Amino acid sequence: MVRDTDNLGPAGTGETGTGVWPYVGVGCLTAVVGLVGGGMIAVLLSKIVGAIRHCAPDADTGAPCGWSTYWTWGARIGLILLPTIVLWRVRKARTASRNSE
Repeated sequence: MVRDTDNLGPAGTGETGTGVWPYVGVGCLTAVVGLVGGGMIAVLLSKIVGAIRHCAPDADTGAPCGWSTYWTWGARIGLILLPTIVLWRVRKARTASRNSE
């Protein structure tokens, strides 16, 4: 069983340890944000494409034409891209911090 205190660095520094758990936490959080954010950006893109193509939106909901296809692809891209970029930056910052000590 992993306790919250198992991942802390030396006493008094306020830094996390070098284990995998900080990466898992950040990766899972940004995966959810990337999924939803990528989908919403893609739906906005579908709205713009629909306006350019003069596609009539759904009368009941106002949803743009083909929004589900756009949302699916945007969500997939966001799910992969956002955690990848964030974890790359976190790892880069940690490596730079270790090298400066």
